[in-house]
Amino acid sequence: MKELLTKNLNSYQKEAVLCTEGPLIIFAGAGTGKTKVITHRIAYLLSLGVAPWSILAVTFTNKAATEMKQRVIALASQVGANVQISTFHSFCVYFLRHEASKANLNPNFVIYDFADQKNVIKDCLKELNLNEKKIKVSTIIDKISRAKDDLKYPSDMSANAEVNGDIVGSTIATVYQLYQKKLKKITALDFGDLIAYTVSILKQHPLILTYYQEKYKYIMVDEYQDTNHAQYTLIKLLAQKYRNICVVGDDDQVVYSWRGADINNILYFEKDYPNAKSIKLEQNYRSTPKILAIAHQVVKHNNARINKKLWTQNPDNGYISVIKAVNENDEAIKVADLIYSKIKNNKYNLSDFAVFYRTNAQSRTFEDTFRRVGIPYTLVGTLRFYDRAEIKNIMAYLKLIYNQNDNVSFKRVINIPKRGIGKTSLENLEKFAIFKNISIWQAIPFAQEIGLTKGTLNALNNFTQFIKIFINLKDNTSVKEITKKFITLSGYLKELETENTLESKSKIENIKELISAIDDFEHRSPDKSLGGYLTQISLISNVDSTIDESKGKATLMTIHLAKGLEFDNVFLCGLEEGLFPIGETAFNTQTLEEERRLMYVGMTRARKALYLCWAMKRTVYGKTKWNIPSRFIIEAGFKDELIKEQNNVNIIQEFNKTKWSDNFSNNYNYKKNIKVKLNYKNKNIDYNSSNDELSLYTPSEDKSLYKIGSLVLHPFFGKGKIIEKSGVGNNLKVVILFETGLWKKFLVRIANLSLLKHKM
Repeated sequence: MKELLTKNLNSYQKEAVLCTEGPLIIFAGAGTGKTKVITHRIAYLLSLGVAPWSILAVTFTNKAATEMKQRVIALASQVGANVQISTFHSFCVYFLRHEASKANLNPNFVIYDFADQKNVIKDCLKELNLNEKKIKVSTIIDKISRAKDDLKYPSDMSANAEVNGDIVGSTIATVYQLYQKKLKKITALDFGDLIAYTVSILKQHPLILTYYQEKYKYIMVDEYQDTNHAQYTLIKLLAQKYRNICVVGDDDQVVYSWRGADINNILYFEKDYPNAKSIKLEQNYRSTPKILAIAHQVVKHNNARINKKLWTQNPDNGYISVIKAVNENDEAIKVADLIYSKIKNNKYNLSDFAVFYRTNAQSRTFEDTFRRVGIPYTLVGTLRFYDRAEIKNIMAYLKLIYNQNDNVSFKRVINIPKRGIGKTSLENLEKFAIFKNISIWQAIPFAQEIGLTKGTLNALNNFTQFIKIFINLKDNTSVKEITKKFITLSGYLKELETENTLESKSKIENIKELISAIDDFEHRSPDKSLGGYLTQISLISNVDSTIDESKGKATLMTIHLAKGLEFDNVFLCGLEEGLFPIGETAFNTQTLEEERRLMYVGMTRARKALYLCWAMKRTVYGKTKWNIPSRFIIEAGFKDELIKEQNNVNIIQEFNKTKWSDNFSNNYNYKKNIKVKLNYKNKNIDYNSSNDELSLYTPSEDKSLYKIGSLVLHPFFGKGKIIEKSGVGNNLKVVILFETGLWKKFLVRIANLSLLKHKM
């Protein structure tokens, strides 16, 4: 039995399975078989006679826990079913059902999810006479959740706010305190409470702590790099007597710090347990040597990591390519083109392809393109772009502006943002409309006769006057300008900005992407009217019904959701500075390293082929932004492929212009017929998307000594090459790629640069 359990393991996996006593940390790189090691280690402990109820294994998802349980049962027969393998939260529910009285809790407590939390917080705001518009419910929930992850109580939050003069923090601390009182009164816990209460009981009751330490003599933690402070403390308390703790994780895959994950938990494990044994699993069973090599080239730039390097015996070296696109639409077309070319010979199914991107909003161009060309796709972890609430809200506004008798759209937006028009008032207005056989909009002039309150009458009149502004504009103003104007004047965008949560930021990104989509429509469609746009959008769902799904579906998702998955072919898209790494993260070492780990996660999902995609320009919020490629492409070793614009040479680059069939079929027409001249020294590219042509324009003559391709020395950042420039005279700005791979933009007159003649 014991020999069988280690027969199919490599030497390091076997060492990890056989190491049963004392603290053990297993650094399990991507695709190295960590679940196999955990389950075989549990089965091996059982084969040694360890009682199944004395083993505790915890992970993060029910899916992972179920898979581990099934594997243990397969390895150790029915005795494996008695091992406690669960998520952190499930374990804490089990604990609190038995020990609730020690925390003055009813063991029949209910568990509140996000929707339940929102209702309680709203009650708190009402009781405290706080305006929900000034301090958003979702913001409060997020702050309270993070506090519980850190085992911080209302008093801790209040004290911290006082020290920092944080008025909002102080207000949230007050809400937090009342929120906890209300939960206790109704015998409810939220997810943060489950772990916090468990830790509190273990700390305050030594006898209970001793009992559970004796019960669970062997503890295993999966995905240890994702633990927050509360989870870390819980495990440390349970393991501190026998110290038979085994943690498995990968510091190169810490990508959830924004929701509490603390990379120091895994990096400092050996400080917590000085006699800990450390084993690295570096043999990869997923990817090819070339993919692993370039992934390592990227992640090795991080300082906060354990030195390790994945390798494989896979004889297939794999395929990697950098795809340079003109813009986001060209990027999506190129991806679709490659997918089709690889499946038309039946070598792959669509399910073998995944498209990863940094933000949810980026899915729109891929969704539109895939629908247009007939590629079935699955959007993971979120709604399809046009099904997202914020997009449906804006579309409802546009429909109402176009047709005021659209009752469905009227009812959707009447209180977005909130206008104080109550449910009963709206119902009475609708009943009157039905009685008179008119639309709700047409019933508004009769609102006073219906008996609606003065406040409601004013709100309805203000709403109709607001909509009439855009009714008057719709025939002589572009759809893009109408949309931008009403999301600003309505206060809808401002409301989301004030909320300032991850959710609201994602919604803002989606709204900006919708503006870009409308801009794209106006360039491409012969009918640029509001009616023409609404017609196009309404036909999108009809396109879905014609798609042939016999070859499966391609997968679209953000890179955060890709963790733990694998595909034969992976497209990492939007690899541009400011998008990936995102925003200002490049200027903070800690956040930049997390972005780099995210890149590493995306790269190591690929089994056979990896495509790194970037666009020279991208339209955001209807405005075009010129891009430089992500530093991660450079770090991966593709510097020479990207930096070609030197010595006044015009570079000719062909790209695909594809004519697609309406359905995903064999009648696929393909041709290459456009040449793009790139000469950054004197000219820039100007893309005319209305006719899919590229034209060039020449800016004013540049007499500066700082040329594209010039080598320079910066007193702090060292040697570098100018790869982009803008402005003239005192306003001359340059983008420099340094030897370290860092990109930076400088105003030349204050940058203290020295020109170099020798090569880098």
